[in-house]
Amino acid sequence: MIPDELSYTKDHEWVRDAGGDAVTFGITDYAQDALGDIVYVSLPKVGDAIVAHEPCGEVESTKSVSEIYAPVSGQVTAVNEVLGQAPETINSDPYGGGWLVEVAVTGPRDGLMDAAAYRELTGGE
Repeated sequence: MIPDELSYTKDHEWVRDAGGDAVTFGITDYAQDALGDIVYVSLPKVGDAIVAHEPCGEVESTKSVSEIYAPVSGQVTAVNEVLGQAPETINSDPYGGGWLVEVAVTGPRDGLMDAAAYRELTGGE
């Protein structure tokens, strides 16, 4: 499942406009499926600055630990606190309740692709 209204990165993060200069992001259905059962998530803290294409957290699954790459540069304005107690929410609802971070964007949104380009990258539907 690759929702048309979102933007995507080559590192398998999705980005949703949250109004104004804010975006919310998470990992895609493709990424959570490749990771398997997610058991722990490490996220930046509210107020932290993140830099596009740089690691800003980790997702640990029963298979491996993978870095989360910031899709944009900016300041973290919210994190999904639910994931501390229920990281498996990412597996069951990657584009809804499994969101990771909200960011006030301070730089360009370079490197984002639309749904069609992401489908081509992943061979997805």
